Amino acid sequence: MITNKDRVEAGKAQRGVSRRAALRGIAAGAGAAAGALWASRLEALAQDPALHTHVAAAAMVQAPPFTPKALTPQQLESVATLCELIIPTTDTPGAKAALVDRFIDNILANARPADKERFLTGLAWMDTRSAALNGGKAFAQATPEQQTALLTRLAGQTVEADDQPGVPFFTAIKGMTIAGYYSTKIGLEQELGDSGQLFNPTFVGCTHPEHQA
Repeated sequence: MITNKDRVEAGKAQRGVSRRAALRGIAAGAGAAAGALWASRLEALAQDPALHTHVAAAAMVQAPPFTPKALTPQQLESVATLCELIIPTTDTPGAKAALVDRFIDNILANARPADKERFLTGLAWMDTRSAALNGGKAFAQATPEQQTALLTRLAGQTVEADDQPGVPFFTAIKGMTIAGYYSTKIGLEQELGDSGQLFNPTFVGCTHPEHQA
């Protein structure tokens, strides 16, 4: 969950230092110190500009329906829900409008298989924990209030033992969401007032031949 204060601070940091340093700073504030090595590797991969696909905005409109490479459609829906909770729509569009879920799918498709599996295990844990707390409802089916309550539990300074398994996953997806959002036109131009020279219009999957199935 990124507050307006977080966004303002990110914008100042990105203008005054460097975009990558700003992203690292926000991720650290999200509790990155509590994360596992696999989560740190995914965050670092998400900040690698070599994996960001540069596609014209007009081409996105004409593109066929998005087919995820690393996630199932149901998993993609859960990731989109989480991303939007982390960076919600306010007076500017949130992570869902910026297609950050596609960005994360792209990163996972190029991640170490073991790191991808740890991420998917964490995503499944979110459903299991949500069901335990919310009368059997998986995370994507829980109410926004219930979803926010679970993320708040994971983001706290003191995390209960039953919630500890979800902390590295939350660290990873929060860092990846931030990296993806502030690499798009929405994140840079609409949110931070950047000239738009650094953004990636959309993320539709990696086009590098060596990464194709």
